[in-house]
Amino acid sequence: MLRVSLLTALCVALVAAGAVAAALLAWPTVGVAASSSGLAGVSLPGFSGHVERVVVRKDDGTPVPVTVRHGTVWPRVRLAAGERITVTVDVRRPGWAGWLVGRHEQRTVTVVTPVPHIRSTLLQPKRGSAVTVSFAEPVSRVRIGHAKHRRWRAGRNVVPLGIVASGSATAGTTTVAAAVRFWEKLSKPAHVSWFVPGGRTRVVSEPAAGGRVSPRGTLTLTFAEPVSAVLGPRLPRLEPRISGHWTQIDTHTLSFRPAGLGFGLGGTVTVRLPGASLAWKVAGGSTLRLQELLARLGYLPVRWRAASDSPSTPASEIAAAVRAPQGAFSWRYPQIPDSLRNLWKEGSWNVVTQGAVMRFEDEHGFATDGVAGPQVWRALIHDDLAGRRYDAGYSYVFVHETVPQSLSLWHAGSVLLTSPGNTGIAQSPTAPGTWPVFEHIPVGTMSGTNPDGSHYHDPGIRWISYFHGGDALHEFPRASFGTPQSLGCVELPEAAAARIWPYTPIGTLVTIES
Repeated sequence: MLRVSLLTALCVALVAAGAVAAALLAWPTVGVAASSSGLAGVSLPGFSGHVERVVVRKDDGTPVPVTVRHGTVWPRVRLAAGERITVTVDVRRPGWAGWLVGRHEQRTVTVVTPVPHIRSTLLQPKRGSAVTVSFAEPVSRVRIGHAKHRRWRAGRNVVPLGIVASGSATAGTTTVAAAVRFWEKLSKPAHVSWFVPGGRTRVVSEPAAGGRVSPRGTLTLTFAEPVSAVLGPRLPRLEPRISGHWTQIDTHTLSFRPAGLGFGLGGTVTVRLPGASLAWKVAGGSTLRLQELLARLGYLPVRWRAASDSPSTPASEIAAAVRAPQGAFSWRYPQIPDSLRNLWKEGSWNVVTQGAVMRFEDEHGFATDGVAGPQVWRALIHDDLAGRRYDAGYSYVFVHETVPQSLSLWHAGSVLLTSPGNTGIAQSPTAPGTWPVFEHIPVGTMSGTNPDGSHYHDPGIRWISYFHGGDALHEFPRASFGTPQSLGCVELPEAAAARIWPYTPIGTLVTIES
């Protein structure tokens, strides 16, 4: 009897175990898979339970905030195209079934966000037709060039560029960025070019020729024919010569990216091609950054300190030239003359900045035109990177025309000399204002026309510093000084002129005031 009972109990246990095993195998389970609209889809068959938690992470483990609506997992942040995303769904089963098949179920799936693919970046529209770009899969958002992006509820495979291939638009190029899903970030812009068959234009560029290019930007050229057919083994020639690298993007497209300090701030770059030339204006540096560099290098009466320290590299210097970093100017010396203080204005072009540019140009052997062109910017950045400073100090000359007339030389915080002088007579007055010295010679000949029409010719004039037209600081033998006697120059006794001359190199400011 005991043996029969044991056998019966064993059979019941086996049946129960079989039932549990069958339940585990046959019980409805949660389904998780990629979605055609959202990030992932979650299916819950009857009696499978309810979603208790959804955890979504990027490939590097970064969590992605999501919302689950109607069985679809939607990201609450923009995701990049082609990102690997892991979706883990925790499901809680009904309580009455938990004892049999377990209270929880977890499913994990890895999905890759869709990537938009342009079928062809070289288009050949018929004359008079709309220029369109085709995608291998429908896209939900598109940005053409720098225009505001467009969005559609239902994706589109063909997107018009908003251009009709006629008139001057029989060839062109632009950039196209797209996203397959509306919750994705736009893709990296791709260059798309078009040529009407038989059209005259055979090469287009991005940026468009005749426009502007950033100092370290990329020039992209797309040809109607293959690059090899147009150029053969040669590469396009750049003027001026610029270090950098040509890269062939595809059979019809070349791009050039400059190295080092780029194309040259404020200059022009030209690409020479067989039978054609394309030119661009290079973006210039800001006046504020020009002042910051001149101050830091010692060419201004002010100093400049950056708000934060950062590594100085060619790339960072070019970026700072276009968008000046924050910082503060302060006067380098005590007892700044009021007339000099009033001339300085941070961030605006002024005669103080012009004089400093001329001083810098003269120190580097450049033409002293006071214009911060590509050559000046390049030298400024080289000096800043090398820590090369101008240590001669800052000089300033101011002349009082009120009788008795006098000249004062201020240098590096103090007045070194005040001397009587002569300015122009009423018929040939010395122009009031502030001017930078533009020629600095120890001896020369002065000639011109007197107010009565006669001519003068005075050789051997010493210690000359021209500052405005034919007006100059110089020595001149006079019986007296302190009254208007010249034809526009500021005449000085020889001893005073000799002492002042070393302090008035090119770029030194001279103020004539009443």
